[in-house]
Amino acid sequence: MNDTSEKEKMTNIQNCVNDILAIIDQEREREIITRRFGLYDRRETLEQIGELLGITRERVRQLEKAILNRLKAATEGNKIVSVGTMEKTIIRELSEMGRVARVQDLTDQLLGRISNQRERAHVAFIAELAPNIAVLNKNDNYFLSVGILEYGDEKKMRSEVDSIVSTIKKHGQPLTIEELHDKLNYEHPSYVRALASTSKLLAHLKDSWGLVKWPTVNPKNIRDKIYVILAENGKPMHFSEIADSIKDSSFKRKDVTTQAIHNELIKDSRFVLIGRGIYALDNWGFNKGTVSDIIADVLKESSEPLHRDEIVKRVLKSRQVKETTILLNLQSKPQFKRVAKATYALEQTAN
Repeated sequence: MNDTSEKEKMTNIQNCVNDILAIIDQEREREIITRRFGLYDRRETLEQIGELLGITRERVRQLEKAILNRLKAATEGNKIVSVGTMEKTIIRELSEMGRVARVQDLTDQLLGRISNQRERAHVAFIAELAPNIAVLNKNDNYFLSVGILEYGDEKKMRSEVDSIVSTIKKHGQPLTIEELHDKLNYEHPSYVRALASTSKLLAHLKDSWGLVKWPTVNPKNIRDKIYVILAENGKPMHFSEIADSIKDSSFKRKDVTTQAIHNELIKDSRFVLIGRGIYALDNWGFNKGTVSDIIADVLKESSEPLHRDEIVKRVLKSRQVKETTILLNLQSKPQFKRVAKATYALEQTAN
């Protein structure tokens, strides 16, 4: 998008807001609307505006409701032409974004760049008054979002977002949008993605969606990021490889040192050292302990002595070490006793 078109869109949004405010006769009423929607500065509460104007919180609420009702009546009656024009632009963008979008994402899309808080406030204000746009108000569960009214009002949007969150919770682990779409009764995956993006309870990483508290989709610290890298790789990695993978990742904060990675691997019980500097996830079935500990476990699980080749084979399933290391432990540790040619048992079971 070139600078001229971006400037034109900014101007169109600003002109639309000015046209709306122009039909509010009283200065006090304009103050209430501009401050409540944060059109020129941050959004203010009913209490803050009441203190400024010398009226009660309840009176501010009553006035705000009355003003918005008048403005909505004006837009529905096509008395503010620029609102109708902007509504068409917004609906066109929403159609490409999956019919629903966070106001922040919509404003970014409209301007072709990262928007600021004031620009988002202007778009939210226009959407609030546009007859064919539904607004999903912000609270602890939802981001401030908008949708095409033809496909559902705020109540329906909330219900559909809640069903996505419930489906993910019930599944117990992250799902792709395609997997979510298969489990839900929505027309298109893009609509599922759009709805999911409005929830404060969900997060995603590489189109894998889960609860925001799950580190696999929302890694918050180095250990979580290590976990994600290992889980994605699906096999053990050297700590230097893990550090390189984090630096090459799409994580927001990825400037970490190799030593820091190694320190975190040592501290977290989710990571199992299975070789010289090589780590695996504990839920992959790798056992903790030294090579001699693993040999002892192998012999304990066996009902009879084992040939050294079989011992090596079984140990290598849970440790990435040299074969000679295993053989050296077998021959040098007192808890292992040779009971036949190249065949070993635990000392206490050998007698």
